Amino acid sequence: MTAAGRQRRETVRMQAAELFEQEIKPPEVAQRLRVSLKSAYQWHQLWRDGGREALASRGPGGSRCRLSPRCLEKLAGYLEQGPAAHGWVEDQMWTAARVATLIGRKFHVAYSVSGATRLMRRLGFNPQVPARRVAERDEQAVTAWKEATWAEVKEPGRPAEATSASRTRQASPAGRPEDAPGAGAAAPRS
Repeated sequence: MTAAGRQRRETVRMQAAELFEQEIKPPEVAQRLRVSLKSAYQWHQLWRDGGREALASRGPGGSRCRLSPRCLEKLAGYLEQGPAAHGWVEDQMWTAARVATLIGRKFHVAYSVSGATRLMRRLGFNPQVPARRVAERDEQAVTAWKEATWAEVKEPGRPAEATSASRTRQASPAGRPEDAPGAGAAAPRS
């Protein structure tokens, strides 16, 4: 959930607390605040047991990060070094699975692929789409090959005048000889 979504939920819960304090029943609270009846009853129970504070947010949900701030800094450094520095030389791409493996190797902490994705985004990285290019690519050799060899190998394109009309569709009346049937102005179809 986004920060804006959490803020809205917090605001609605506090509005519910105000309505409960005015002795308004959960069905009417649900209708006024446009929430489910189930939520209104759950909030009412929390409010009865612990008051307004019981409806206050306890911060973002989910589990705590299993890496310390120092380890997160180290991980960011490892990611900046690139995958080749850590044994993945076949392409220059950090995938979430590779990051999860790297975390396991370096910090002895198990992360799922989805957890590694969230951690990468938190650090300002994202799973990359690789450039379809070899890391050892020689641009001068590629340019020379294109200029010398490709022009000889490439098939010539079809000349413009060698096009044909489809057999299932009649040709335009404008392109017909004057003595051909239907050569006059195009008649609208009925």
